[in-house]
Amino acid sequence: MSLEIIIGNHQQAVDIPEVWLTALEEVASQAATLAIHHAALEDSPLCHLATIEVALVDDATSERVHREFMDIEGATDVITFHHGEIVIGAEVAMRQASEYAEPLPREILRYLVHGLLHLASHDDEQPAEREKMQAVQESIVASLWTPDLAQRML
Repeated sequence: MSLEIIIGNHQQAVDIPEVWLTALEEVASQAATLAIHHAALEDSPLCHLATIEVALVDDATSERVHREFMDIEGATDVITFHHGEIVIGAEVAMRQASEYAEPLPREILRYLVHGLLHLASHDDEQPAEREKMQAVQESIVASLWTPDLAQRML
């Protein structure tokens, strides 16, 4: 699989060290491969993309994109576009990481995997679909969050 995943920090509200972005980019293609392995549809958008751009954004940007493209008010964790863009709410990730006593970089990794699963045609609209997607997501996150990665990002 020849897929380039570019992760950019487009916000200043949450401190995101450059080393985190580099480490996430390094495991992102493995995450994409695992997402394709668990693809809900064999011909998912993820199978046809050459590049995926991931943008870490603040609450104001997340809320604007959420409202503009999904007609939903408020900042959110992840918004995925089938043309290969994933928007991750850095401030949402920080709040959720704190609430669930998770390291922030692991929460960001979770959102990256979530976005990749959407590109693999997983859906979380219905409770049964959400439960299945969450199980796959957590399995992928657990396999990627190795002691080496954790040490680099903590």
